[in-house]
Amino acid sequence: MKKLKIAIFENNDELTEEIKQTVQNEDAYDICAVSSNGNVAVELVRKTNPDVVVVDLVLCGLDGFGVLDFIKKNNPDCSCIALSSYINDKTVNRAIELGASYYLVKPTSAATILERIKEVSEEKEEAAGGFERRERRKIGTVDEKISNIFITIGIPPHIKGFSYMREGIKLAVNDPPIINSVTKGLYPKIAEKFNTSPSKVERAIRHAIEVAWNRGRTDAISSIFGARVYIGSERPTNSEFIALVADKLILESLE
Repeated sequence: MKKLKIAIFENNDELTEEIKQTVQNEDAYDICAVSSNGNVAVELVRKTNPDVVVVDLVLCGLDGFGVLDFIKKNNPDCSCIALSSYINDKTVNRAIELGASYYLVKPTSAATILERIKEVSEEKEEAAGGFERRERRKIGTVDEKISNIFITIGIPPHIKGFSYMREGIKLAVNDPPIINSVTKGLYPKIAEKFNTSPSKVERAIRHAIEVAWNRGRTDAISSIFGARVYIGSERPTNSEFIALVADKLILESLE
């Protein structure tokens, strides 16, 4: 499991040491940067790209607000925990506006700071998990839509062209210009995924389209694409068909 990188920018050496020792006792974290100087702090943030920063608002050189502002502009995924001996609405609001997830008033303990680190870490994990779940659902939805189109127009799922063409359409949805380079771009990518050759990919996709058009489901084809794009024995080329389905999916995603 990847450890989260923690940076400590605190002007009290004793508290800094307490935080370091407390955090280092946790297997989930690594201390990547320590400083009591704000100017040094921003350079360390630039170099180490921490996941969580504990920052005192009173630092030598650039103050904690300046550090927060730098992080907000340059490392927005970093979570910040602000520390200060002062508390008033203006100070707290400014720290929060600059991206602080928590504002802790000194004196505070290293144990309390660790708890806040754990909380922002859990939020990061939940956010990352949610993104992955959304991406999986999106991929699943696209696969289902493509499969439904194929089955509706008569492309049977057991033939190789079904899987090859579905992959090609997904590639075209994510990178539309690739349809202009099917021979050198699209087919090799599909072939690499399925451990076959580009020429076999091309033949299998062409066969899948022939099967669909030979079944004569012109009404189903017209209903899918919203017009009688091909009539009778006329049928699209591989690239034309892939482009048609990809364009339909892209337009649907914009609605």
